Amino acid sequence: MSTKKIIVIVVSIAIVVGLLIAVVVGGIVGFAFYSVSHSEAAVTAKDFLRKNERLKQDIGEVKDFGSFVTGNINVHDSDGEATLNLKVIGERSTVNASVELAYRNGRAWRVTGASYKNEAGQNIDLLNIYESQQLIPILTGQV
Repeated sequence: MSTKKIIVIVVSIAIVVGLLIAVVVGGIVGFAFYSVSHSEAAVTAKDFLRKNERLKQDIGEVKDFGSFVTGNINVHDSDGEATLNLKVIGERSTVNASVELAYRNGRAWRVTGASYKNEAGQNIDLLNIYESQQLIPILTGQV
């Protein structure tokens, strides 16, 4: 066998191995994005954003969300915390929102904080802790 053929075979094998690695890594990353996007925490966050009056005033009725939900979800036994970042597409504009959630004792996810960046780059709070009766049980440990 000539040196040229050996080089072609080795390069071909390296390319195939590289493609296999790329497919496996892409599958893992895709599964991670899919898992976060379709989690109970993400469903709760999207529902909160759809119903939030302050957000509706600024961007109009929420029509859709971006394809990717990023952030992290940490579950410890029967407690969990999550911070999710979503692109929110409204009738008038699109913004990037961040939603913090928690659950205690295996109960449903609850929003503990939410905000978005408006067109001027200002961070707009969507959940005022003093106006929300939803947070009182979480903060007092009565969940």
